[in-house]
Amino acid sequence: MSNKQRVLSGVQPTGNLHLGNYLGAIRNWVEIQNQYDNFFCVVDLHAITVPHNPATLASDSYTIAALYLACGIDLSHSTIFIQSHVSAHSELTWLLNCITPLNWLEDMIQFKEKAVKQGENVNTGLLDYPVLMASDILLYQADKVPVGEDQKQHLELTRDIVNRFNHMFAKPDRPVLKLPEPLIRKEGARVMSLTDGTKKMSKSDPSELSRINLLDSPDEIAKKIKRCKTDPVRGLEFDNSERPESNNLLTLYMLLSGKTKEEVAAQCQDMGWGQFKPMFTDVVNEALKPIQEKYQAILDDKGYLESLLREGRHKAETVANETLTQVKKAMGYSLPL
Repeated sequence: MSNKQRVLSGVQPTGNLHLGNYLGAIRNWVEIQNQYDNFFCVVDLHAITVPHNPATLASDSYTIAALYLACGIDLSHSTIFIQSHVSAHSELTWLLNCITPLNWLEDMIQFKEKAVKQGENVNTGLLDYPVLMASDILLYQADKVPVGEDQKQHLELTRDIVNRFNHMFAKPDRPVLKLPEPLIRKEGARVMSLTDGTKKMSKSDPSELSRINLLDSPDEIAKKIKRCKTDPVRGLEFDNSERPESNNLLTLYMLLSGKTKEEVAAQCQDMGWGQFKPMFTDVVNEALKPIQEKYQAILDDKGYLESLLREGRHKAETVANETLTQVKKAMGYSLPL
């Protein structure tokens, strides 16, 4: 048994991953993975809290798993699996639902925002999403959870559920569920949209021009950067609240080029957008090329991906079922004979 702390994280299989997912989450996982025992899942149960396409759900799940590997997730430190392949996720969610006050869920900012968009079509899953997220984390007794700013509130809810559960069903000196801590990356935790520097880059944005996907071709990337929103001011700068696009594009350039903030600020302070955009395009293409090549190689060997996910499921199930059994015992359930 590893004595390293455990990390759990996941991404939804709604189409392709974009630079926001990569720089805000996955690259961070890759950089720190050797310090932890990692469980990275493809959260396909979360994907159906909004209308989804049944024809692509399975293939999208495989795409995300392959992209995890292509981005550098190393199986000697990490377990990759698909959430719905481990039934304990759904079962623990039900058990935790029954101790989670409804008003806790109604107070979630993301629920309020998404509910406005969906109107009368809001499903119970959208409201209950944070309890499923709590189950994902708690099944693996995760010590740390890499979260972006937008998920911090959900992690707080997870901690509230842990405290409530342990208070109701465990002895003070022998908690059943572990209290997870957030792991927040400073730079690049929020990558903004290419069409609006005040909004987060998101898969749910209807405009493809708002994001650069990890599998976009060089031509698509060039087109998106050419058309991305800028301002009329010459000389590019960080951290000017009047110029969100300038800050976002320079931050992306900095993160992908490996240069320091000071180097980028000095390099771009007298530059116009016409000069910056081709340079930025080259850096994006250079950063994504090795990921795209590795991804293609993984997809070309379907047997490898399937065996890896099979092994991932077995490892995840072993840990998850042990936790689920402890929870059910604490709650007073009879266990299967």
